[in-house]
Amino acid sequence: MSIASTSVVQIIPRTRRGVELLLLIIAIVVSVGAYVNIGITVQDKVPASTGYYAAGIGLLALIAHFALRFRAPYADPVLLPCAVVLNGLGVAMIHRVDLGMAAAAEAAGRDPRSPAAPQQITWTAVGIVLFLAVILLIRDHRRLQALTYTAGLAGLVLLVLPLIPGLGVNINGAQIWVRLLGMSFQPGEFAKLFLVVFFAGYLVVKRDVLTLAGHRFLGLDLPRARDLGPILIAWAVSLGVLVFEKDLGSSLLFFGLFLILLYVSTERAGWLIIGGLLFAGGAFFASQTFGHVQKRVDDWLHPFNEVGGQVATALMGQAWGGVLGRGLGQGRPEVLGFYGQSDFIISSFGEELGLTGLMAIILIYTLIVERGLRTALGCRDVFGKLIATGLAMSFALQVFVIIGGVTGLIPLTGLATPFMALGGTSLVANWAIIALLLRISDQARRPQTPAAPVSDETIAMAVQKQ
Repeated sequence: MSIASTSVVQIIPRTRRGVELLLLIIAIVVSVGAYVNIGITVQDKVPASTGYYAAGIGLLALIAHFALRFRAPYADPVLLPCAVVLNGLGVAMIHRVDLGMAAAAEAAGRDPRSPAAPQQITWTAVGIVLFLAVILLIRDHRRLQALTYTAGLAGLVLLVLPLIPGLGVNINGAQIWVRLLGMSFQPGEFAKLFLVVFFAGYLVVKRDVLTLAGHRFLGLDLPRARDLGPILIAWAVSLGVLVFEKDLGSSLLFFGLFLILLYVSTERAGWLIIGGLLFAGGAFFASQTFGHVQKRVDDWLHPFNEVGGQVATALMGQAWGGVLGRGLGQGRPEVLGFYGQSDFIISSFGEELGLTGLMAIILIYTLIVERGLRTALGCRDVFGKLIATGLAMSFALQVFVIIGGVTGLIPLTGLATPFMALGGTSLVANWAIIALLLRISDQARRPQTPAAPVSDETIAMAVQKQ
């Protein structure tokens, strides 16, 4: 019996770093173009800080790109450009509101406050430094599974920090800030990263137990009563954040992330039913019991009862923007003051770029979520799948809650718009999340080590034995 010898050709996947570089160049051009357009429209000249802004954004983006090229060559090529363009547009809009507020202060005879855009660029640099640290120090995301309970403890400590007397401060009615060494930051922004690692590690170990079905009701396999402990604890912790820190957004985000990961790991729709009922009950209880939640609900139901209120002003600005917007620099987002740069920066974009511009921004966020979920699908280990899913869905939940709040779909929650809103803590934490997603995607897209070649003589001997 003769056996024809065959040659096996190994197909090596392309790294796509060239595609990433091209997309980064486009992202930088769009960001700098928006910055220059705002300066020409508002001040009739190219801003003097354009060189500083372009060099800062461009250099930071290229540093991140070359770190991936040498340390994570198979990482997803779309995530970094999406983050860069959102970050760049956010800085441009913050600069736009700076100019508007300075003009208003000058007209009123007041001293203008310090511009916030340079500060945001500085925080972008800090975020890129943390991005590089994650890429360089975490060579294999699977090692994080050994830190499951450490990450859980770190997440809880970060959540509790604002409640410590002398350390936590109350800003705008929410006890979510910590003041240390003359600086204020939100530890809850980093808590979500640690808690995703904890949720993923815990569910990898416990998913077999949590998958067991209890009673069957209306075609759904509900979990056993003895297995309800984890979701009840997550619900209690999220309710505690709502009660003691008055942070509706973080409460919703943490419970939503755990519920999503619980469903993904077990594939039991019963968990969604129970989680939805717990959320509905907690939301109703909070709306009837706590004054700050009642205020959010009242502003949502009757936004125009308060003359000059933030929600009413944001809605009118978006209505004035219409479909195509007033044009960059031609709206009045400074009417919202500081909130036009932070909580309501999406409204600022809606006024100046219109519904069309908002749709484009939402599509960029959708790309981040889609690439994160694609990374989860391609990941070869369950722990990595759950982390990638959790991080991607954290963006999805935040964007839904934020845009839903400023457009009147749901009550405002106080979450920051990822990469765009003014605030160092949120920006730095989101860069760390993108870095971890890229690290997991590099592992998922990297070609596996091929098996040792088998000679023709070995194949022939095996056939003869048969």
